[in-house]
Amino acid sequence: MNGRTSRQAVPLIMPEDARRILLIEDDAKTARAVCAVLEREGFATGWAATGEEGFYRLNAETFDAVLLDWMLPGRDGLEILQTLRARGVRAPVLLLTARDALEDRVLGLDGGADDYLIKPFAFEELLARLRALLRRVADGMVEQPPPTLRNVADLTLDLATRRVRRGERDIDLTAREFDMLACLLSHGGRIVTREMLAREVWRELQRATPLDNVIDVHVARLRRKIDEGEAVRLIHTVRGVGFVLREGTFGK
Repeated sequence: MNGRTSRQAVPLIMPEDARRILLIEDDAKTARAVCAVLEREGFATGWAATGEEGFYRLNAETFDAVLLDWMLPGRDGLEILQTLRARGVRAPVLLLTARDALEDRVLGLDGGADDYLIKPFAFEELLARLRALLRRVADGMVEQPPPTLRNVADLTLDLATRRVRRGERDIDLTAREFDMLACLLSHGGRIVTREMLAREVWRELQRATPLDNVIDVHVARLRRKIDEGEAVRLIHTVRGVGFVLREGTFGK
């Protein structure tokens, strides 16, 4: 097995209340060792071998904590972390990295990590830091996941039911359209480029043919469903750059 091969957690009989931990780590040897230690301690573990896989699982499943390697193929761990925080994922994150400079630690913590562990590390310290994070969650010191409702102006998304409403009007979106809208909303009024949409919605890291035309078609359909007949536009095109979701005219 190479370091980038996906792995399912080893099927163990775990108590129903076992804490679920997601490890995002591209080195298979390290991942197997960490998962084995966690499972011996009674944790239910999952392993994602790339940042993209980890990003997908964190949006689709619920975990009590995340162990996130900084240096990952494709998008690095810090970029994944920042995107997750922007999209409202608040699971506590322990960042694992060989980068031990002070400025790197500050960058990681400011980027959304709850704690930081330098590689190589002792498993005893990893477990101690993980238990400390989980205690902080139990004590209310780490922010819990926010409500599933997201809104801008009179537009509301329910991330749990995938229901969308604008005012009193229900809006029927395809799965792709919903993911695009959630992505735009998660960036809080900031511009989302086509490259970002390709990465976060289509999960395309590299592609021989750009997705620009496909993305533009999907955005046009989404805009019709969201803005048609409304006095205030919410989806704006920033020519030559990308798109933004916000109330009113972009740039004013």
